[in-house]
Amino acid sequence: MLTKLPSQSLARQRAFFASGKTRDVDFRIVQLKKLKEGIRKYEPEIMAALYDDLRKPPFESYASEIGILYTEIDHAIRNIRSWARSRRVATPLIHFLSRSRIDQQPYGVVLIISPWNYPFQLAMAPLIGAIAAGNCVLIKPSELSPATASIIDKMIREIFPSDYISVFQGEAEATQTLLEEKFDYIFFTGSTAVGRIIMTAAALHLTPVTLELGGKSPCIVHEDARLNYGAKRIAWGKFFNAGQTCIAPDYVLLHRKIKERFVEKMTGMILAFYGENPMKSPDYARIINARHFDRLIRFLKTGRMISGGDYHREELYISPTMIDQVTPDDPVMQEEIFGPILPIIEYDEIDEAIAFVNQRPRPLALYCFSESVKIQDKVLGETSSGGGCINDTVSHVGSQELPFGGIGDSGMGAYHGKPGFDTFSHQRGILIRSNLVDMPLRYPPYRDRVSLLKLLFRIIR
Repeated sequence: MLTKLPSQSLARQRAFFASGKTRDVDFRIVQLKKLKEGIRKYEPEIMAALYDDLRKPPFESYASEIGILYTEIDHAIRNIRSWARSRRVATPLIHFLSRSRIDQQPYGVVLIISPWNYPFQLAMAPLIGAIAAGNCVLIKPSELSPATASIIDKMIREIFPSDYISVFQGEAEATQTLLEEKFDYIFFTGSTAVGRIIMTAAALHLTPVTLELGGKSPCIVHEDARLNYGAKRIAWGKFFNAGQTCIAPDYVLLHRKIKERFVEKMTGMILAFYGENPMKSPDYARIINARHFDRLIRFLKTGRMISGGDYHREELYISPTMIDQVTPDDPVMQEEIFGPILPIIEYDEIDEAIAFVNQRPRPLALYCFSESVKIQDKVLGETSSGGGCINDTVSHVGSQELPFGGIGDSGMGAYHGKPGFDTFSHQRGILIRSNLVDMPLRYPPYRDRVSLLKLLFRIIR
C-alpha cells in the first residue's frame, strides 16, 4: 500500500528546500539533535521491530542499528560547521588578482532507498549525512522488514514535518513509482542487480547516485595467521545477523597448511558463541523470509559439509555452517551468499589467493589475516575492494573517519562521517575576478597572439 502520491510530497519538499531553511547550519544541528532524541525515545520499539523482522538479538540490534547511529550523529554535530564552511583554494597565476573558493551546497530533495538486513541503521545513517548537508529527504524503507519500516515511518512523522523529511512505504512497485520522479540525488543500499535498475532509472533524469551494493567479500587466511584471534573474528563477522551482512566474509581463502587447525578453531568458536544447538541461542538471528531461506538451502547441496548444515524452515533457521571442496563454478560461489554458510577454498601460495580474488568482480570488503606486514601490503597492493580490514572483519564499517562504500560491482560513492556529508553536497567552485585590471590578451580579435599565449603559459607553469 502506498502512503502518498510522491509527486505531491516532492512538490512540498521542493518548496521547503526553496525556502532556504535547510541551508542554515544551526537549523541542521537542531534537526540532528531531534533525530538523536527520537531514536532514543523509540529504542525499545526499534529493538522489538528488529526482533520481529529478523529475530535479531538485543545486543546485535543495539550495536549495529542504534549505538552506531548515536556516534555518527555526535560526530556530525561536532564537525558540521567546518564541513559546511566555504574553503579557500589557490588561484593560478593566469587569474592574477582573483580569488578562488569551494562552496558546499546541498543537492535539494534526496531519495534514500534502504534494505532489510540492517533496516533501521541503513535508513538512518545516510539520513544523517543528508540532513547535515542541508537536504530534504524522502526515505523508502524495505517492505521485507515491515515492522522496522513501520517504526521508521512513525518516528519520522513525529520528529519532522513531512515537507522536510518523509517516508514512503510500499512494495516493489512503490519503489518503481518513486524512480519515475525526478530527485536531486538518490542513495541506494541493496543488491547489485537492483543497483543496476536504480542507476538506469536515475540516468533518465541525469540524477547522481550513490550505490551501496554487495558482492562476495573474500577473507584470506595465510599460514602465519594467529588463529586464536582470527577464527574468533571471522566467526563473529560471518555469523553476526545470521550472515545477512553486506560486508560479511563471504568465503575463506585458506592456506592449505593450516586448514585442520582453522576448522578446529572455527568449530570451537561457533560452539562457544551459540552453544550445542544455535537454534536455542538468544544470540543468533534468523533468515529474513522463506524465499531467502530456500535460496540458502540450495547452497547446502554444494561441496562437503564440515560443520553445521542444520535448518528448520518454519523457524527460518539455518545453523552456522562451513563447507569445503567447492569449485568456482558451484552455485555457492556464483552469487553473494548473504547467510550463515562459509565456503573454504585452499591455496598454497599467496599469489594464488590474490589471483582468485582478482579474477572476480571487485568486492565491497576484503579481509586478510597474517602476521607478516609484507603479506599484508602485498594483498592490499595487488587487490581492489571497497574497504576492508587486516586481522579483523566488518569493524571498518564502525569508523566515522573511514569512507564506507564499494567499487565496481560492489557500488559507487561512500558515506559515514565527512564522506557522508560530501556525498550529499555539491562542491561548487567559484572564482572571484578583480576589477583592478583587465587583461586584453584574451579578447577578440586575437590577431597573432598564439606565440604570446604559449610564452605566457610557459611562464606561469
